[in-house]
Amino acid sequence: MTGRAEPAPLPFFVYGTLRPGEHNHALFLRGRTAAEEPARLPDAVLYDGPGYPYAVQRPGTEVVGDLVTPAAGEYQELLAELDRLEEYHGPGRPLNVYDRLPRTVLRADGSTARAWVYLAAGPVARELERTGTRIPGGDWLRRPGPG
Repeated sequence: MTGRAEPAPLPFFVYGTLRPGEHNHALFLRGRTAAEEPARLPDAVLYDGPGYPYAVQRPGTEVVGDLVTPAAGEYQELLAELDRLEEYHGPGRPLNVYDRLPRTVLRADGSTARAWVYLAAGPVARELERTGTRIPGGDWLRRPGPG
């Protein structure tokens, strides 16, 4: 044993370029999922980034996205690939652009699920709260402007 706990095999809540129809969905998720369903992340706000969004924790708001369950046999490889894509290097690492955290999301039918969510890391989140452009309604697919 290495002493390092393996992460729980949770589905992923995706809210930006990994959503169905977006370019990173085609690159990373197409053909590798068992289920994809609409969901919402409570107590978070969405900010526009350089071609992709950032979710930041904030009570009383929500982010629109999809709950994605990896297909059998895809979880570990997909977890590693998404960690690299999101520039997540591990818990509390200073170079993280996003932190991968377990959160409760709401399905369209009102039920809840635990899922991995990539939230803007602390320094990124603080800068976004000061100078970022919030996406109205928390939905990347309905953001204003080109897309």
